[in-house]
Amino acid sequence: MTPQRLAAMAALTLLAAGCGTQQSAGPARSSDPAPPHLARAARGPGFTLLATGDVLPHTEIIKQSHTDAGGDGHDFRPMLAGVRPVVSRADLAICHMETVYGKDGGPFTGYPAFKSPPQVAAALKHTGYDSCSTASNHTLDDGADGVRRTLGAMDAAGLRHAGSARSAAEAHRISLMWAGPAKVAQLSYTYATNGIPLPQGQPWAVNLIDRKKIIADARSARAAGADVVVVSVHWGTEWQQEPDEQQRTLARALTASRSAGRPDIDLILGTHAHVPQAYEKVNGTWVVYGMGDQLAGYMYNPPDVVDGRGNQSSMARFTFARPARTGDRWPVRKAEFIPQLTDLKDRFRVVNLPDALAREPGRTDYSAARDSIRDIVFSRGAAKDGLIMSK
Repeated sequence: MTPQRLAAMAALTLLAAGCGTQQSAGPARSSDPAPPHLARAARGPGFTLLATGDVLPHTEIIKQSHTDAGGDGHDFRPMLAGVRPVVSRADLAICHMETVYGKDGGPFTGYPAFKSPPQVAAALKHTGYDSCSTASNHTLDDGADGVRRTLGAMDAAGLRHAGSARSAAEAHRISLMWAGPAKVAQLSYTYATNGIPLPQGQPWAVNLIDRKKIIADARSARAAGADVVVVSVHWGTEWQQEPDEQQRTLARALTASRSAGRPDIDLILGTHAHVPQAYEKVNGTWVVYGMGDQLAGYMYNPPDVVDGRGNQSSMARFTFARPARTGDRWPVRKAEFIPQLTDLKDRFRVVNLPDALAREPGRTDYSAARDSIRDIVFSRGAAKDGLIMSK
């Protein structure tokens, strides 16, 4: 683990003290001196942010986690072990937790109304994640109780979160985290909740996509001291690899928003479509339309046929550089993606494909998945803006 990441984790503990899982939007500014824990990191040139797609524990994933725990409880760590080296090296790692958690001991359910074992949270933290977006079309699968249990399990694991809330006060707090020398804000929104109404008297339980609200929240995050504002959006059309009109229109609007000449949003991370989608630079800002499912079971497309694309995804990694002048935008110095796959043939293990192919170059199923992900990620011309495939 890098010194910057250790420093960021120490500062994260400091930030969380006395304020639950999120830091209140207060008088902090990006020019404030870093806490003592960050003295060394603050002299660094920048930081790396890594993000991954939907964690979607279907029934077969739940069963495998029980087997991996030796029949006593649930253990998701073996399924994520293949990407732990990459995730844990980032200064800030963000996942997307699409489902909510059930009670300790269950019952647990997969599709269509998910209730996942709460041990998922500890496994994500063990893998190296610092925070997860939690706004999705499944956020209200078990009502307000599901939200409460999910965020409580994340709190217990030391995993930050954004997108859903247990109270109005929590919903209005900005999630700020240190990443090396920078303060990063994470915001999270979903297109809908599968027709499930918001809990009575709790309109703040999950953030719904609203362009004006997203921009207002981003500006509040900047006012609270965020050097970099990251927006996670659960959007798009399932099984469609080309971004749809909602995605393209919203991406243009969000990336065009500026205050005092500086973009209000520095990175957009998309989930939901269940298949990898393109990366694209829009108005000078990187947009990942969809990373795909990081961890999922057997995925059935609309003709009700198992479709391997539903187990393909990409890890997005962006290296941000410190600006020349305080108050300027932190630019992306390096943009990368890493193809990954949930291997259905090997106990649903998540595979870093370039790394796995370096060890097993004869795995044609791995190379085919890598090539498929690469082609769609580059399909909107991201290579000309410097995006590269890495490992």
